Amino acid sequence: MAASFLSDLVRYRRFFQMTLVLGLGGTLLVGFHVSVITYPSQDIKRFINATWMERHGSPLPQETVALLWSFIVSIYCLGGFLGSLSSQPLSARYGKKKTLLFGDLFAISGALLLGSSKMAGSFEMVLVGRCLYGISAGMYMNTYGPYLGEISPKKFRGFALTTGAVFFSLGKALGQIMGLRDILGTPSLWPLLLALCGIPALLNLVLLPLFPESPPYLLIEKEDKEGCLQAMKDLWGDGCHEGEMEDIMKEKEATGSNKSLNVLEVLKGPSFRRPLAITILLMMSLQTNGLSAIYFYAFEVFRTAKLEEALIPYVTLGMGLCELISVILCSAIIDRVGRRILLWGGYGAMAWALAFLILTLSLQDRYPWISYCSVALIFLFTFFYGIGPSGAIFSVMMEVFSQSARPAGFVIASLISWVGLFLTGIGFPFVMEALGYYSFLIFLTLVTGTAVFIYVFLPETKGKSIIQITEELRQLGRKIPFITPPKNFSVDHTFCTKL
Repeated sequence: MAASFLSDLVRYRRFFQMTLVLGLGGTLLVGFHVSVITYPSQDIKRFINATWMERHGSPLPQETVALLWSFIVSIYCLGGFLGSLSSQPLSARYGKKKTLLFGDLFAISGALLLGSSKMAGSFEMVLVGRCLYGISAGMYMNTYGPYLGEISPKKFRGFALTTGAVFFSLGKALGQIMGLRDILGTPSLWPLLLALCGIPALLNLVLLPLFPESPPYLLIEKEDKEGCLQAMKDLWGDGCHEGEMEDIMKEKEATGSNKSLNVLEVLKGPSFRRPLAITILLMMSLQTNGLSAIYFYAFEVFRTAKLEEALIPYVTLGMGLCELISVILCSAIIDRVGRRILLWGGYGAMAWALAFLILTLSLQDRYPWISYCSVALIFLFTFFYGIGPSGAIFSVMMEVFSQSARPAGFVIASLISWVGLFLTGIGFPFVMEALGYYSFLIFLTLVTGTAVFIYVFLPETKGKSIIQITEELRQLGRKIPFITPPKNFSVDHTFCTKL
C-alpha cells in the first residue's frame, strides 16, 4: 500500500503540484472573501462616516451608513454574477488556464484598491474592490472545477475535485483567523486584511503558466494532438495515453463539434436535461441546507450558552476548522466510498442534526444546560456538511457533463449559486426575525427532501466514464418524467472520456 502510494506520488507529482497551485489561487481566495468581510464591518462603517464628514462637514445618518455597508457586502455577489457570465466565452476562446489568469488580474486589482482605500480616504474604492473580487470569484468558481477535473487521471478525479472544497474551507478558516482582533481585525489594519488575497493571486499568476492547458481542450477545441499528448505526459508521467486520447476523440465525434457549447445550446439540448436537473438541484441544496443560517445564528446560540463575549469569535473559528477537517476527510475517502453515499448520507445526517437542534433550542430557556447541546449539534451539522455535500457535489457536477457542455453547465450552476447566496443573505434575517429558531424547520424540510431525491435518483459516478454515467442517467429518465427527452431524440447520443 505504502509503496503504491509513493509510486503514484512520484509519477503524478506534476499533477499534485498543479492541484496545489490551483487551490491556492482559486477556491482558497473565494473562501477567504466570504468569511473575512464580517470582521472589519464596524471599522468600515466608521470609515465611511469619517470620510463623509471630512468631505461634507456632517455625519451620515445611520440608515445611510447601513445601506452603504449592505452595498459593499452584496456587490460581491453582483461581481460574481458578472464573472460567471464572462467565464464561459473566455474559457471557450482562450482556454481555462488563461481564464484563471484573467481572474488573478481582477483579484490583484481589487486587492490594490482595498489596500489603499483608507490611505486615499475613499470608501468608493472599497465598493469597487469588492466588486472586482466578486468578478474574480465568478471566474474561479466556473473554471476551477472543470479545469481540475480535466487534468486529473480517473483514479484521482474524486480526490482532486474535493480539494476545491478543502481550499475553500481553508480560505474561510484563514479569514476567520486573520480577522481576529489580535491579528489584523483592528481599526488600523483592516485594509491590509482585505488586501491579503492579492498575495496568493499574484503567486498563481506567476506559477500557473508553468503548467499545461487541459488535454481535452487541446485535443477537442484546438485540435492539437501533439500538445494534448505532451500535456498528459507532463501531468501523468511517461506511459501509453492512447486510450485516453481515443475516448476524447469519441466524445468529439459524438458532439459533432470541436467547440464548447454556450448556455442557450445546453439549455435547449435534450441530452443535457438530466445533468442540468441534477446540477441545479445540487447547487440549490448548497444554498438552502441551512449552513449560512447556522453561521448567522451561531453568535446568538453561543451567547445563550453563557460563553464569554470575547470567546465567541474563537468558538466560531472552531466551526470553520471543523468544516476544514471534515472536508479533508471527505477528500481522503471519496474515491473509495463514492459520491452518492456521501451526498445522501451527509444530507441525511444534517437533517437529524437540524431536528435535534430545533428541539434543544426550544428547551434551552427551560433547561440552561441544553445550550451546550445546541453548540455540539452546530459543530456536528458543520462536520456532516463538510464530509458530504461540500466535498462531493462538485465531483458529481464535473462528471455528469461532457467536455463541450461542461463550461456552460458550470455557468448555469454558478448563476444559481450567486442568486441563491444573495437571496439567502437578504431574506434570512427577516425570516429569522419572524420565526426565530423555528425557521430551521424550512431547512430541515429542504435537506430531508434533497437526501431522499439523491438516494432514489442519483447514480454513482465513481470510477465511471461519461458514457457509462450517461447511460445510467438515461435509465434514470424513466423515473423522472420532467427530464425525459422527446420521442424523436436519439438515445445513441452519448459522451465518453476517462478523464
